[in-house]
Amino acid sequence: MASRTVRGLPARLQDLPAQGRAPWPGHEYARGWGVFALPFDSGHVLVLRVFPESSFGPYRAVWHRDPAGRWSIYVDGPRLDTACSRYFGPAVSASGHARIGLDWTGPATLRVTMDSPALEWTLTATSTRILALLNAMSAAMPQFTWRLRPLVRARERLAGALGMGQLRLTGTMPSGHTGTLMPGRMYFVDDARATLDGADLGQPARWPASPVIGAVPLPARGVLAIGQAVFAPPRPAEGERTPAPSGRSAG
Repeated sequence: MASRTVRGLPARLQDLPAQGRAPWPGHEYARGWGVFALPFDSGHVLVLRVFPESSFGPYRAVWHRDPAGRWSIYVDGPRLDTACSRYFGPAVSASGHARIGLDWTGPATLRVTMDSPALEWTLTATSTRILALLNAMSAAMPQFTWRLRPLVRARERLAGALGMGQLRLTGTMPSGHTGTLMPGRMYFVDDARATLDGADLGQPARWPASPVIGAVPLPARGVLAIGQAVFAPPRPAEGERTPAPSGRSAG
């Protein structure tokens, strides 16, 4: 499949219309974009989440998996327990706060920086005719189709046919939440370079099997996605309290 340049991506990501509420009643949500996953031939994996809107307010996060399979999550936001760590924290070896910078240096080229650990990561998003067709089809499908298991499985099979591995778009998160990931548009990331604390992470690669965090499989090749995720909270134990959403969201 011949790759095609993606034009106008920074403007598209900056102009995402705000919804201000969860798409499904009784769910927490996060909405925005990011790198679903980017595996490297060295065994490292990087993930980026940029959520200007969520049940608990805006945040950014970088995830890192080392070749031994240990995950870390770094959050640029007020609290760890109202960001990615809320859902994936039980499966990580370390989590903490960091300053995460984003700088678009081309029509679809992004530079990601982080202060501690020191990350320098540049990536370029591309598309193909088939991926563009699937994105158009996805945009035309109503949101309720994400509640229909046969249609979710059809999306997962299509992702597998595009080299993304045994992707699962709905399932149980390490925290016990039931999560559904709803990418609206996806782009490939086959061109990237990254260093973490000065160590070169190698070249982007398609892995024969999907990297997993807990029991949640991520794409086996680099994918940038625009969309949202919803999470049904597990039943809290007696005496536990769920963090209250910020005043700007009603999810």
